[in-house]
Amino acid sequence: MAMLTGFESAPPAPLVPVPPDERQVIARAQRGDTAAFRVLVESHRARAYALALRVLRSGADAEEVAQDAFVKAWAALPTFRGDASFSTWLHRIVWRRALDRLAEAKARRRREEAVAADAPLRAAPEHESGGAAEPFAERLLEALSPQQRAAVVLFYFEDRSIAQAAMVMGLPENTFKTHLHRARAALREAWRQQRSEER
Repeated sequence: MAMLTGFESAPPAPLVPVPPDERQVIARAQRGDTAAFRVLVESHRARAYALALRVLRSGADAEEVAQDAFVKAWAALPTFRGDASFSTWLHRIVWRRALDRLAEAKARRRREEAVAADAPLRAAPEHESGGAAEPFAERLLEALSPQQRAAVVLFYFEDRSIAQAAMVMGLPENTFKTHLHRARAALREAWRQQRSEER
């Protein structure tokens, strides 16, 4: 699509302020105004990319997922009613597409190498030969389930409320809280184990 030209060529630029008249921009985009939609893309692409990156752990995959999410958003824009903010609605699309990509990658790994599907984290040292290992906190996040990782990212990194984060993930608030609670418990346990190994 023309309004997304260049999106896939590099990680998104720093955050662009959301226009104060965003509702009017959305209304114009809903009527087919591609220039208005481009304004929405520029305003939200950095955070869409960041969310996809946190879930997928791959810059290339995150760029593709974020771009695909905007394509889907453009197609679905006439159905957007404003019950939630545009960013929450968009992030829900990003989240679903990222989960799809994770499922696709998992299926591909199973086809290519059965062992990789059983122990994906054991592949990490192959990527560490050229320099320092990945920061411990990042490795902890990667070890969480996709749902737990997304809960942590949305609540702590994106600074979303429980209600907003649950809406992005398409979950009841209590289910979201359960994912967040389990993620925190897993992170605490991994941290304890790391500290005991260092002693």
